[in-house]
Amino acid sequence: MIERPGRYAGIAAVLACVALSPALAAGVNIAPHQALYSLSLESAKSSSGVVAASGAMFYKWGQACDGWTVEQRFRLRIAYAEEDGVDISSSLVTWESMDGLKYRFNERRMRNGQLDEELRGEAQLDGPGQGGVAEFTKPETATITLAPGVLFPTAHTLFLIGRAQADEQFVARNVFDGSEVENAGEVSAVIGPALKPAGGKAPKPFNSPLLQRPSWQIRLAFFPADAKADQTEPDYELSMRLLDNGVSQDMKLDYGDYIIRAKLDEIEPLPKPGC
Repeated sequence: MIERPGRYAGIAAVLACVALSPALAAGVNIAPHQALYSLSLESAKSSSGVVAASGAMFYKWGQACDGWTVEQRFRLRIAYAEEDGVDISSSLVTWESMDGLKYRFNERRMRNGQLDEELRGEAQLDGPGQGGVAEFTKPETATITLAPGVLFPTAHTLFLIGRAQADEQFVARNVFDGSEVENAGEVSAVIGPALKPAGGKAPKPFNSPLLQRPSWQIRLAFFPADAKADQTEPDYELSMRLLDNGVSQDMKLDYGDYIIRAKLDEIEPLPKPGC
């Protein structure tokens, strides 16, 4: 599953005209799982001042009888050449209904051990492809009207997998995830050709049955809700190898002047509910 990163350097949203059809959703078989990723600095421009980065991310995508649950925790330390480093951490919990019409979110972000921001709220769409409303209770009380075609994060992931299976190469949708007190932002995706799994003889964790699935290299560009029509540069980009069961592998977050890599170290399946 794909979660939008925070504005700092955290790791991980919509149908503009067509609703996620039952046929499309039926073609995607999500595998509940939990995974551990190590974070490191992939590259940095000298002008950024960033010289190193290290950390870890825990990600848990579970299935309940009434929806999908996500728990994500990460910590990251960024070192600079000529100023003090910064420690960033985040704890995120979300729930999204199976039909993609209801969404709840709760996130706490820390900076150098101090609470930096807390976001909490819920959102609901009036029906497939229809608009709705998002209501924040933290960091402030706010109500946002969602336009028709907005997707929540899990529905967006299902949509991307479905479009990849249909051999589409480019899609752009508006996604609301509650990561900022703002409306849904556009997420454009470039989808590469299907890739074969590494095989059971690959080293751990890549020999896991969870990873022995078809996949695609996908690059997502995140644009803010208030982006102007002529804005060509996104806030940031996220590239990954996305498997047809929802597992994300080989992730890279590109903030323009530096890139953070998330390397998959451990993964294990989670049980599905008996309902």
